[in-house]
Amino acid sequence: MKLTERFLQYVKFDTQSDELTNLTPSTPGQMVFARALEKELHDMGLSDISLDENGYLFATLPSNTDKKVPTVGFIAHMDTAPDMSGHDVKPRIVDYQGGKIVLNQEQNIVLDPEQFPELNDYVGQQLIVTDGTTLLGADDKAGIAEILAAVEYFQEHPEVKHGDIRIGFNPDEEIGMGAHKFDVEKFAADWAYTMDGGAVGELEYENFNAASAKITFTGLNVHPGAAKHKMLNSMRVANQFAIMLPRWETPEHTEGYEGFYHLIAMEGSVEKTTLTYILRDHDRARFESRKREIEHLCHKVNCEFPGCAKAEIKDQYYNMREQIEPVMHIIDVAKKAMENAGVPVKVQPIRGGTDGAQLSFKGLPCPNIFAGGMNMHGRYEYVPIPSMEKAMKTIVEICKIVAE
Repeated sequence: MKLTERFLQYVKFDTQSDELTNLTPSTPGQMVFARALEKELHDMGLSDISLDENGYLFATLPSNTDKKVPTVGFIAHMDTAPDMSGHDVKPRIVDYQGGKIVLNQEQNIVLDPEQFPELNDYVGQQLIVTDGTTLLGADDKAGIAEILAAVEYFQEHPEVKHGDIRIGFNPDEEIGMGAHKFDVEKFAADWAYTMDGGAVGELEYENFNAASAKITFTGLNVHPGAAKHKMLNSMRVANQFAIMLPRWETPEHTEGYEGFYHLIAMEGSVEKTTLTYILRDHDRARFESRKREIEHLCHKVNCEFPGCAKAEIKDQYYNMREQIEPVMHIIDVAKKAMENAGVPVKVQPIRGGTDGAQLSFKGLPCPNIFAGGMNMHGRYEYVPIPSMEKAMKTIVEICKIVAE
């Protein structure tokens, strides 16, 4: 299969992850996809193929050079985001000449450059789009397709020298669990790249420090007709807490290196209310300050309503820059590879997380390279075919540079 054919085949697998199952992989569809990929790796003649019970699939394209060169890995995740259904994806190739793209005439779902101005960058290119009722799955099935297309390129061009190339496909990245059971020692690469970024040219080795915060407010319910000086409405206290956080430090008001508090869920009654936040900041000191602010505001609430508020804060991942800076040559390799592939390099921080961050802290330095997808996690997701082709060429160039 060629690159586009691969991708169109992969998005047919429903691999939406689910953080509520407490399983690995979190959904059975991911293992179905993993087994299909395992068969494809065998059919391609790769070696050291292994698929464990948790859905982690590894393989090797053996070196074809006598020189001793580092082993480089390429990693992508098999799951799609819980944000929107990945069932019965109906991809379509559009020759984009500008203007609106009608995704679904019946439901009046339109991909509009006025809403998504980045579309104007892809006039004259072929785009793969959805039918507007599901996400597409370019995040990260585009990455999987690009990695295997690069492997196929090397197999078809034995004159192009490369060292051992390790391939890793993992589950549950979208729920923050992709690297948790990733066996770095077994993967046995000197360093790796996740093919999981967005627009063409993106190269990322900085990401948010991340934590979750669950604040529980305990109230007291009595009949409202006799509630004076007795009732404590936990929902009202929770609302009071929420408005004490700075309103401008939220996702809708921040960009670049600016961190935020993000309220992602609330559930409540008079007697008990829970607010769930995610806390994000690229700077470690400011990240720690955000956690302290949550504790401080809980203390303020409890000064007025003793014993009402309780915070549970859990770190999720950290900024990989700490682990990448000592081995910056792997960034230089990626930059040179992109230049060789005719790709303008856009080094930028990730306003989110990546398996590469957790893997870097587990001992496998792992920056992130673009896979080409746009508007990910929703019905307006699309991927330009030339962007996928350039990502595949970048992988090839990385391996050539390392071998040289």
